[in-house]
Amino acid sequence: MFTGIVTAIGIIKSIETEGDLRVVISCPWDPAGIDIGASIACSGVCLTVVEKGGQEGDAWFAVDVSGETVSRTAQDQWRKDRRLNLEPALRLGDELGGHLVTGHVDAVGRVALAEDIGGSTRLEILAGEDIAPYVAEKGSITVDGVSLTVNEVEDEPNGDVRFALNIIPHTGEVTTLGDLSEGDAVNLEIDVLARYLKRMQSLAN
Repeated sequence: MFTGIVTAIGIIKSIETEGDLRVVISCPWDPAGIDIGASIACSGVCLTVVEKGGQEGDAWFAVDVSGETVSRTAQDQWRKDRRLNLEPALRLGDELGGHLVTGHVDAVGRVALAEDIGGSTRLEILAGEDIAPYVAEKGSITVDGVSLTVNEVEDEPNGDVRFALNIIPHTGEVTTLGDLSEGDAVNLEIDVLARYLKRMQSLAN
């Protein structure tokens, strides 16, 4: 389980194909604090550490990414030099600064607008009709592993959903969201509470 509060930006150093993808990611952590078998959210995707190395401030860890995961995540994410938002799994007693995040991508959205407004960035994301019922104004959503609040929601005529987010300068600097531009694909995870409320509603009808 995660919170959607990114603690570092990692960079993909190498990718090897051995059935699944073996992806090596550099990060500014201490390798002594990275456990083999630990879960790390990589731009919203929960992955398991299978190797590690380096030194404090210049560490690396390796994860295996299945074909299923590749097919369900943002296009062009798994390539050398790609920057990724990193968050280690939540530990008992840690502050819940964002919202509960599982690290399972529900859909891939696309940036329809990235506009600078007074130093902040207004992002508008277009996503499919399958997650439209779970996106609500002032609700939470995870974009590339970052917990965000939805400011506006607009339902498209074809059933898709378009929603707006505000990225403050700090968030843009400490995550990859400041790099986004129109047309970019992003990993989306809906609020787990919205998922359960939708299920309860379906059983009540």
